[in-house]
Amino acid sequence: MNLPELPADLIEFLPCPTPAAWVEAALAQQDVLLLDHRNCELKAAATAMSLIARYGQDAELSAALSKLAREELVHHEQVLRILKRRGIALRPLTASRYASGLRAAVRTHEPAKLIDTLIVGAFIEARSCERFAALVPHLDEGLAAFYAGLLQSESRHYQGYLRFARRFGEARDVERAVLRIRAVEQELIESPDAEFRFHSGCPAAMEAGRDGRVA
Repeated sequence: MNLPELPADLIEFLPCPTPAAWVEAALAQQDVLLLDHRNCELKAAATAMSLIARYGQDAELSAALSKLAREELVHHEQVLRILKRRGIALRPLTASRYASGLRAAVRTHEPAKLIDTLIVGAFIEARSCERFAALVPHLDEGLAAFYAGLLQSESRHYQGYLRFARRFGEARDVERAVLRIRAVEQELIESPDAEFRFHSGCPAAMEAGRDGRVA
């Protein structure tokens, strides 16, 4: 299959590529990869619904987030089917520190809270897209095709979150917030993590390969 290409703006938005050690860990723990991917899709849908509940007075934002939530739930169902086909039993997983680490950078007063929350959403979606692309060349044909097929929607979600952040915020403030949260995101991605998860940092046991990509 043709290898997926990431949009140039998405590559520029993210502060760093996924470490090669993370890709190696993902390939070695594909059951955990899929189980946590399922969890991520649920959390993404829940986040969108939570934003609708809090900021539902904006019709355009509500409509966009409603569509996003439906798409994330479809992805959740698709991952469930893959887990069933591969005989991987559902089991609880602890959450990575990634999303909570990003949310810790969100300001607590409005409208800054909404702006930062939307920017965090953009980073999560952009990183998901980048990780799908990093994995595709190394996966079996079925899983590679599935992850390649998710790239377009994840890229669209990233662009939507960022577009709304720029709509609700003053341009200079939004760009400062992007830079601030980008630094947090880079630290979370490049620093060691004890456990592998879809959005975890560099696996501690494989830290030596953290600066490159899998060839």
